[in-house]
Formats: sequence, structure tokens, C-alpha cells
Amino acid sequence: MSLLTINKLTASVGAEVTDVDSEALAHDDALGGAILDALEDNGVLVFPRLGLTPEAQVAFCRRLGEIDHSSDGHHPVAGIYPVTLDKSKNSSAAYLRATFDWHIDGCTPTNDECPQKATVLSAKQVAETGGETEFANSYAAYEAFSDEEKERFGALRVVHSLEASQRRVNPDPSPELVAQWRSRPTHEHPLVWTHRSGRKSLVLGASADYVVGMDLEEGRALLAELLDRATEPHLVYRHRWSVGDTVIWDNNGVLHRAAPYDPDSPREMLRTTVLGDEPIQ
Repeated sequence: MSLLTINKLTASVGAEVTDVDSEALAHDDALGGAILDALEDNGVLVFPRLGLTPEAQVAFCRRLGEIDHSSDGHHPVAGIYPVTLDKSKNSSAAYLRATFDWHIDGCTPTNDECPQKATVLSAKQVAETGGETEFANSYAAYEAFSDEEKERFGALRVVHSLEASQRRVNPDPSPELVAQWRSRPTHEHPLVWTHRSGRKSLVLGASADYVVGMDLEEGRALLAELLDRATEPHLVYRHRWSVGDTVIWDNNGVLHRAAPYDPDSPREMLRTTVLGDEPIQ
């Protein structure tokens, strides 16, 4: 008997879980494995109006894996990072503007850390208009390729950089800002990520700068075309937030982005990140 009742939200990505309360998520050890299995199958799990406290969110995430504490200090609860454009609540808010573009977290780590396994967001305050979060299934995007495309794209490698993602939102940076971006090392990844499970997904998004061995503009045009294909409407779930919602997604096979909203909006999401242990290869 399944521990979870799963209601698919789209044919490609996303499912709603309605029979779990916040107390169970925080304290029921058996739920961790069931949720990871459901995440593998659905890419995104939505817990509507769950009302998860920051402490319970961290306890829940510990059942899924090791928690990222690199951004501790922005919130009283360790393991919680406030996603907001309000600089009084998050001093690094300017960098969060890059989340309006499609991306996968962890493609440009400080060292060689693996991309995050999963991310949990809970809605503390929502935008009056905009601010939805969209998710795209990059496993399905790969499967939609022809055999010829799978062979061709499977041989490509792409350089990812913090500068590439930040230039999208700040195209005329100061030399000091560019130097700050470039202090983060670039990383070369295969375009097609072959997972331990045997599944394959695409490593695309805002941090993808250029294709190794291709003409610069030709390679960037290809990356833009593939991103458009990977985020076609039938591959996307768009979540309209209500206060108290909690959403978790598989960062290894799901692209995500936030829809634009008023920068003066009180919108605030509380994020906990589960560290990954699978390199892009």
C-alpha cells in the first residue's frame, strides 16, 4: 500500500500530494523514501497549504539527505534561506533576479560539488501578481529527441558560468561586478546528463554559456533552441502560490524559473536545499 496519494498535475511533470500533514513530514521516517520515489516519477511534488514551519521543513529535508548550510545566517533557522527581493531580509537578493530565467541549481559550484539533489520551497508571503514558479521536465525533453539528435547532442559539452546567468539580468555591469562574477570558476558539463538510474536529461539554462568546439554564436543559438524545446508548454507545470504551499522538485532532471513580479512585493519563499551526490556526467 502506498504511503502517498498522488494526483498528477500534468502528463509530463508535477503531482499533488494531499493526504500528508506537516507533522507527518517532519517526524515520519517512512515518508522520506516514499517521497523520493514519487519525486523520481513526477519531478515536482506539491503540498497545497501545508503550513510547514521552518523547523519542520528542515526536519523533513533531513529525511531526504544532507542539507546545504552554506547560506546559513540569512534566517534564524539553520538550513532555511529566504528567497526574496527585499534586501533587508536577504543581503544577496540582487543575485536572485537570475531566477527569472530557466536554470538548474548547482551548475557553477565554488569547487566541484555535485548539483543539489532536491529543493524545497514553502510560501511565507506571495506576490499580488506574478511570482509563479514554472518547472520543465528535461528527462522528457531528451526523450523527445530523434535517435540522430540523441547521438549528436550526446557528444556535446557546454561551459557554464555565473557570469552567463548574471549578464542576462545585468547586461551592463561595472568592471568590479564582472570581476566578482569571474571569481567563481567556470565548469564544463556534458549537454546530456547520464544518471546512475540510466535515465538521461538535459543540462541547460541561464548558466549555459557556450558549446565547446562550436562557433560562439552558433553554439549559443543551439543552446537557446534546445532550451525553447525543453520548455514547450506541454513539458511545463506552472505553480500559482498560496501562502502555506510547499513544493519540492528534482533538481537533477527539472528546470525551473520564477515568473517576474513587482520588486517591491513582499513575496518571500523559505528554501531548504538537499545536497546531491551525483556528478553531472
